[in-house]
Amino acid sequence: MDYQTIQVRFEQPVCFVKLYRPQSSNTINLLMIDECLQVLALCKSTISIIVLEGLPDFFCLGADFQGMNDKTASEQEQLPEHLYDFLMQLANGAFVSIAHVRGKVNAGGVGFVAACDIVLADETAEFSLSELLFDLFPACVLPFLIRRIGFQKAHYMTLMTRPVSIQQALDWGLIDACEANSESLLRKHLLRLRYLSKAGILRYKRYMNSLDNSLTQSRPLAIAANRELFSDAENLEKISRYVQTGRFPWET
Repeated sequence: MDYQTIQVRFEQPVCFVKLYRPQSSNTINLLMIDECLQVLALCKSTISIIVLEGLPDFFCLGADFQGMNDKTASEQEQLPEHLYDFLMQLANGAFVSIAHVRGKVNAGGVGFVAACDIVLADETAEFSLSELLFDLFPACVLPFLIRRIGFQKAHYMTLMTRPVSIQQALDWGLIDACEANSESLLRKHLLRLRYLSKAGILRYKRYMNSLDNSLTQSRPLAIAANRELFSDAENLEKISRYVQTGRFPWET
């Protein structure tokens, strides 16, 4: 299939999904999420490993502020629900999901990372939640981030809005392993994970999800909060001014 926002290749039993909006720093729009969901639907029967990648300088920089003015009301309404469902599939799907991270990760991109079963990175990776600078907060990201690193660290990261270094990300458990050559690190993991059967992965993840159903419980709260934030006229004005002038809300 031809995709506009991602690149996909299959090497059984692995599917590699590369976020590919280089002109927009891999920011998230509804089309990107829907194309990723289409790929996951293709992977239900035979694929046991999903590798989610970005570009060398940036993995994903969150919501597409530049494109927000072009979104219809329907698209804006659908995006949080589709985004949360994609994150849920990364977390709960019958496959091992791996985030292969290089460069900057911000906002919703942190959600992609936090939702994956395994996170691998090189030494250029850095992670940030910048939403509160625009009077927003990462509503759909936080349930997944809290599950991965704990409530207080996710709380601190949200409040501070500054990047988290690779060493801090390792210490917090946001990433599982890091090497200068992350491609080699990924190959080592894939060599081992290929031994796992799809049936075994399905049973194991079904059991793990039954131990902690917080992601399912958080879904309606996260979607409602996201919709409220991105329908607020003052918030939208701040985003629009930033896109047009590059000035942050606190700058006169």
